[in-house]
Amino acid sequence: MNGGAVWRASRAAVKRRRVQTIVIGLVVFCSTTTVLLALAVISAARAPFDDAFGAQRGAHVVAAFDAGRASAEQLAATAHRPGVEAAAGPFDQVVVEIPTDWAGSPPGPLPLVGRADPGGPVDRVELLSGRWVAAPGEVVLDSPFGGSATSQLGKPITTDRGLKLTVVGFATSMSRSAGGWVTPGQAADLQPTGRQMLYRFADADTARQVTASLGTATEGLPADALTSAQSYLVLKQAFSAGADAYLPLMTVFGVLGLVVATLIVGNVVSGAVVSGYRHIGVLKSIGFTPRQVVTVYLTMVSVPAVVGTVLGTAAGWAAAFPILRTAFSGIMTGVAVIEPAGWLPAATLAGVPLLVALAALVPASRAHRLSAAQAISAGSAPRTGRGLKVQRLLGGTRLPRAVSLGLGQPFARPARTALTMAAIVLGVVTVTVTTGVSSTLSRTMAPADDSTHVNVQTAHFADNRTAPRLTPAQTEAMLRATPGAAGVVTRGLVRVGLIGYPQPVFGDFYGGDDIGAGKWLRVVEGRPPTGPNEVSAGPAFLDQHGLRLGDRLTLDLEGRHLTVTIVGKDVEGNPNAITSNDATRAALTDDPHHVEYDVRLAAGADAGAYRKAVTDADPSLTPSVVTPHPDAGTVAVKSFTTTFTVLLSVVAALGVFNTLLLTIRERRRDLGMLKSIGMTPRQVVTMTITSVAWQGALSGVIGIPVGILTHRLIVENVRIIAFTDDAIDVWGAPLLTGLALAGVMIAVLGALVPARSAARLSIAEVLHNE
Repeated sequence: MNGGAVWRASRAAVKRRRVQTIVIGLVVFCSTTTVLLALAVISAARAPFDDAFGAQRGAHVVAAFDAGRASAEQLAATAHRPGVEAAAGPFDQVVVEIPTDWAGSPPGPLPLVGRADPGGPVDRVELLSGRWVAAPGEVVLDSPFGGSATSQLGKPITTDRGLKLTVVGFATSMSRSAGGWVTPGQAADLQPTGRQMLYRFADADTARQVTASLGTATEGLPADALTSAQSYLVLKQAFSAGADAYLPLMTVFGVLGLVVATLIVGNVVSGAVVSGYRHIGVLKSIGFTPRQVVTVYLTMVSVPAVVGTVLGTAAGWAAAFPILRTAFSGIMTGVAVIEPAGWLPAATLAGVPLLVALAALVPASRAHRLSAAQAISAGSAPRTGRGLKVQRLLGGTRLPRAVSLGLGQPFARPARTALTMAAIVLGVVTVTVTTGVSSTLSRTMAPADDSTHVNVQTAHFADNRTAPRLTPAQTEAMLRATPGAAGVVTRGLVRVGLIGYPQPVFGDFYGGDDIGAGKWLRVVEGRPPTGPNEVSAGPAFLDQHGLRLGDRLTLDLEGRHLTVTIVGKDVEGNPNAITSNDATRAALTDDPHHVEYDVRLAAGADAGAYRKAVTDADPSLTPSVVTPHPDAGTVAVKSFTTTFTVLLSVVAALGVFNTLLLTIRERRRDLGMLKSIGMTPRQVVTMTITSVAWQGALSGVIGIPVGILTHRLIVENVRIIAFTDDAIDVWGAPLLTGLALAGVMIAVLGALVPARSAARLSIAEVLHNE
């Protein structure tokens, strides 16, 4: 028998078994898409940082030293200590204060380092636009988000001491070694109080190795000479913080997709072999070898699997880019290129069909072992065994005959029943996880109140070149006096230095009406920072800086040092930002300017009229009505989970659909006999649906606890959001009742069409064919 005959038989099998072909293609499509998305997030969370960091010869540690305690010669000698692979420096380092908004940044400290060129053995800074500094009075600014404000080239920034520095370029460093660079001579003229060393170590894979290597390098230096040390591991963690939030969810859905694909493909092929015994016997009787018969059945599965893989790869690849953009929004990416790894499409195109073929190989091997005579006789022999025994046992109960027959029917094919139930269980798990994640996000991100709010941005924050008419105090008074206002919250934004840490952070300072009860100071642990010298921070900030509630920080702004206490953990927050209040800001700076105001309108107030009144009072203000809506990340997560829950639930229902079609095909003789002795079409439908309804109910009992556990593992491993216990424990009685019905619904939906098909079978046609 030649290969052409095998291909014709395979193609005929694909056309004849259209339902199975569609089921396999859809299952593989969903699985491929989820797996590719999961792998895209996993690869993007690590590889882009590692590649860019390696290309720039990034510093494993950016160390700052007190210039009065360690000389330049002593620091240069540390480059030759054991374990130091390469070093650069010492460079003079100074922090200047910028009292106004500059190049898109708020007022605050600007760490400057004196470097003659951007190259060197460590931390090869990449110039994004403009040129490197060549003379005193010039500065190259760090652009940590990877872009460059070319419109700012040639414009000066002025320090609080009146020194003007002309911006001649924008550059970025994956090591985050400075906020800007000046010439060494300029740095010396600024009377630096610190010196910077950049180290690469031979052993720096873990935090313990980095600490040990730095200790060896700085051994012998005067006590307290080292003032701060920034590990690249902290930067790497900050880089992937957004992606890490998606990672648990993507991984769960990717694994679920693969497992569902394996189960249903195995189930489909097993059913196709069992129900096709007569077809197998015919093929062998006309000359097909056992190996060729197996090839026919593997090809029958591989054709839709390849189509599903190609379409799933295309869909996953297209969806990966917007998901990664959302996951990495607001992250300091530097020169890292955020995109899915190029090898992913090839991996899914090769790996998923192979997995499908392996899942089909075991049931297809049954066809290899059967002789032609055995296959033909097995195809027409009456069914006996455990199913009949269970049905006889149930027949002795008071249950209606159609119900007892339906309950016992799945025991005739226990392996097939187990595979079908496993698919339903995974469908229930998926529905449970999605429901839990969506409920948790909704409770966490819910608006603080039902009032209409108007957000008013100042010229400091909005892209508005109009000069302000009013002072900050006059602006706040105007907003309160304008008809319709019920409350005003102010927000000030400055950059503040952290003593002991190399990089400044953003400080959000809120004031106004009841800031602790609104959406601004929302904490999951501790309390809102409403008192003086109190701050709160998000989980990512605390994690990356090694801090917890009760710890104290020393803030540095305009030469003032202020020790503050961390009293709250924010629900979420920028990993490079802290939150406080106006009383704390007043202790740091005399500048009262705000970047935005939140106005809560009274019930029934006209938001449009309020906006017009604000614009008329001061055209430099930009008011907009706030429509309560979730952030982009929440929308992305809900959309992703909902889409794939629907897909996987449909796939599970199609698995039930396929199983019942096979069962009905096998039991045509039995159905004909039952109808001939008086079973009505309605009883046939009842029997068929009962055979899967109890499987759906049992699947709910198994799947709901697994889904609840999976949901908790996901929310507890999201590093950028801290959820309250109330947001995690969303499982009320109504919700659990609805989830309990999910398995039954999946099973019943998959059973409706086959049940109606069984009810329409003609007695004469069945018995005549037999």
